[in-house]
Amino acid sequence: MQLHSNIIGEGKPFIILHGFLGMSDNWKTLGKEFAKAGFQVHLVDQRNHGRSFHSDNFNYDLLSQDLKDYCDTHNLKDIVLLGHSMGGKTAMLFSSQFPDYVSKLIIADISPRFYPIHHDAILEGLANLDFNTLKTRGEAEEQLSNYVSDYGTRLFLLKNLYWVEKGVLGLRINLDVLTKNVSEVGEVLPIHSKFEGETLFLKGDKSEYIAAQDEAIIKAHFTNAKIETIANAGHWLHAENPKDFYNAVINFVY
Repeated sequence: MQLHSNIIGEGKPFIILHGFLGMSDNWKTLGKEFAKAGFQVHLVDQRNHGRSFHSDNFNYDLLSQDLKDYCDTHNLKDIVLLGHSMGGKTAMLFSSQFPDYVSKLIIADISPRFYPIHHDAILEGLANLDFNTLKTRGEAEEQLSNYVSDYGTRLFLLKNLYWVEKGVLGLRINLDVLTKNVSEVGEVLPIHSKFEGETLFLKGDKSEYIAAQDEAIIKAHFTNAKIETIANAGHWLHAENPKDFYNAVINFVY
């Protein structure tokens, strides 16, 4: 089973991995900018997300192996690898398991540590969308507002809506499996996992996903890591401050 991707541009391969309940399309605007800078950008949907295959099995070992299979299929080596949130955890594990594939690693707003489950309301809201009655995205957004108060988060989640057939909406994500396996998303990076290549951790200044005390665990796993803060940004730092995010990444990869 092969991961779905959108490939933009020519040049050095640059793979971007989205976060939990996201998809490759979340990165299309920045992906085009990275392509203009001379990269072949691979916007990848991870399993059970976007247009990639659905599977009953879901954990970081599988997500890492999926990425290796993708690289082998497309004959990609010496890649720039960027992962956000859950995609960052996949990228951390992949780089430690297959270090020869990665030239530079960028992790967006996630640490190697354990995170408790905190997606309950979101998953409940998505599960309670009534596709027998919903006819528009606006109606779906209104239903979801009963569970998710933040408008921006609702819009992000509703990118998963698509027309299954004329007049019938559905979700691209494999919601049942992701809900059953949600504890996997916060799993700690295995203690022996290490990557010695150049690594950049980017954190949003309004986000609590990377705290001051995380620096020690980051340096323990990523011996050549530096940590930078993106101003005026929370967890979705690439969407909230794309200009500074882009500049930080480009300055690191060149």
